[in-house]
Amino acid sequence: MDFNAFFAQYGALLAQGTWDTIVMTVLSTLFAYVLGIPLGVLVTITSDDGLWPHKACNRILGWIVNIGRSIPFIILLVAIIPFTRFVVGTSLGVPGAIVPLVVSAAPFVARMVEQSLREIDGSLIEAAQSMGASTWQIVWKVYLKESVPSLVRGASIVFITLFGYAAMAGTVGAGGLGDIAIRYGYQRYQTDVMIVTIVILVVLVQIVQSIGDVTARKMDKRNR
Repeated sequence: MDFNAFFAQYGALLAQGTWDTIVMTVLSTLFAYVLGIPLGVLVTITSDDGLWPHKACNRILGWIVNIGRSIPFIILLVAIIPFTRFVVGTSLGVPGAIVPLVVSAAPFVARMVEQSLREIDGSLIEAAQSMGASTWQIVWKVYLKESVPSLVRGASIVFITLFGYAAMAGTVGAGGLGDIAIRYGYQRYQTDVMIVTIVILVVLVQIVQSIGDVTARKMDKRNR
């Protein structure tokens, strides 16, 4: 393969696809955490051994999370097209991909947040309660503060997962590297384009994972 000729022809296309993939993944991750953190906190504190036990509320929230996690993304992507159009006005391009990505990722984030919060040492919670801290003070200053390293590791996992989902979104015209791989690599049998898009995705995943690991280690008090 003549690399100079290849990048002269497809360089701008791949650059735009890479940018679109990064934008939709970053924004989707942020919005998923905006929804997923409160949901994960509520699932944790309303459990039988939580700070605010509420069996009915916990079951409803758990039911919502489990249903959201059980629907395959490619099915969800198509099923909520009317909702996506209602929210952002289109089901195509980066805006059209962000809505289903957020809807799919938020329940996953909620479970990861719940798992991170449950790893907190119970003695820290008991100490905060003995000092008269309110439920929400404990949530903010103990649960969330102490679980930051775990949440950062979880964020890198969510980001990488959404990378794969963003590629799937290319099947319905969402743009990004997935759309390029399908239109050029699959439909036009241009194997070189397919290989380059895969290499770009692998490199991006490695970068994100490395950043997440380094950041989590620096934030972890046990490493100080």
